[in-house]
Amino acid sequence: MPLDPMPDWVPARRREIGARIRAARLAANLTQERLGAAIGRDYRTIHRWEYGQRVPNLDDLLLLAEALGVPLPQLVE
Repeated sequence: MPLDPMPDWVPARRREIGARIRAARLAANLTQERLGAAIGRDYRTIHRWEYGQRVPNLDDLLLLAEALGVPLPQLVE
C-alpha cells in the first residue's frame, strides 16, 4: 500500500536520480531525442525522468545504463 502523503525525501531523491541521468546523457553527448530513440522511449519521457516528474522503472533504468555506457549504480546511488 503506497504511503500517502509521500515522504519529502522521495521527490528529492527522484530529482537527484534525474540529475544523474541528465549528467550521464550529456557526458555521452546525446540529446533527449537520441537517448529516447536508443531505448524506445519518447524524448518527453526522458525529460520527465531528468526533472523528477516521473520515475523510470527497473527495465528503463537498465536500458538507460546500457545506452549511456554507465553502470546502473552510478545512476541510482
